[in-house]
Amino acid sequence: MGAEVIDFNNGSVFKLNQVDVSVGTEAVGALLLDGIQAFSIDTAGAMDRDSELEIWFSGRGKVRLEFGGAVDVRGIGRWIGHHCP
Repeated sequence: MGAEVIDFNNGSVFKLNQVDVSVGTEAVGALLLDGIQAFSIDTAGAMDRDSELEIWFSGRGKVRLEFGGAVDVRGIGRWIGHHCP
């Protein structure tokens, strides 16, 4: 059983993946906001309750983040647009 925690701050996009909660293994990754070249938002709809955020980083490629229906992914997009150079 896995869980995912994503934390955004003024300097980085942090993504913490708990790969296996039962044994406590974790993988942590951090990407700098100034490396963002583009991002795309797919909001939740009537048939699909999950939202997606894809971010393209310079030299790193694309990172895809999935969110449950209760997350304001549009607000996250506004935040990224405000904090990216």
